Amino acid sequence: MKQADKQAERLNIFTGVQKPPDVTVIRLKSAYPQEEPYNRYIKRTFDILFSLFVLIFVLSWLYPLLAILIKLDSKGPVIFKQHRSGRDNKSFWCYKFRSMRENKDSHHKQASRHDDRITKLGRFLRSTSLDEFPQFINVLIGNMSVVGPRPHMLKHTEQYRHVIKNYMVRHYSKPGITGWAQINGYRGETHQTDAMEKRVEHDIWYLENWSVYLDIKIVLRTISQVLRGHINAY
Repeated sequence: MKQADKQAERLNIFTGVQKPPDVTVIRLKSAYPQEEPYNRYIKRTFDILFSLFVLIFVLSWLYPLLAILIKLDSKGPVIFKQHRSGRDNKSFWCYKFRSMRENKDSHHKQASRHDDRITKLGRFLRSTSLDEFPQFINVLIGNMSVVGPRPHMLKHTEQYRHVIKNYMVRHYSKPGITGWAQINGYRGETHQTDAMEKRVEHDIWYLENWSVYLDIKIVLRTISQVLRGHINAY
């Protein structure tokens, strides 16, 4: 099957639109850079090396330390896992350090600024993004990337795919721990549809303009924002 036909087939899966018979699909733009085999190899190599570095030199001592503090702070598991939407809209278990008290709303309700479900330690973990560090395990496994569109809860994917144009295009890529949208201020709770539209626009721009240099730039800006603190990190 030709690359253009494969791309059209994937688009049909996301949108539900069936390609009419005997119609030639003419692509006006080449495949997204990450769809090229060599680029995917380069990105995967970067993901493996970066995640191994974090797991060996950071998470190896950070995990036991935070595990003790989380257990002392509130009842429940150290790791919170949740099904999120991944590449090609396939769900996967996304890992985080637990930052909330155990509750019935965690799998469908976003955290808000004054959310009483968040523990005292959890507020620190979320404001510093330390709660996201277990996702480097996801990166090493292969269902996430260091950089890419943030993975959304399954409920939100189903909700926004019907109201935001091209929303499902963001699933052409593996989701990331950080991304172009996040470093440009589009992170955290989305109160209005237009906020999610802006996030999707940034995600698609990233897919169309991906490069190793861009990934490194996003990682460095993420580290800078974490050190300074982010207004929407809660």
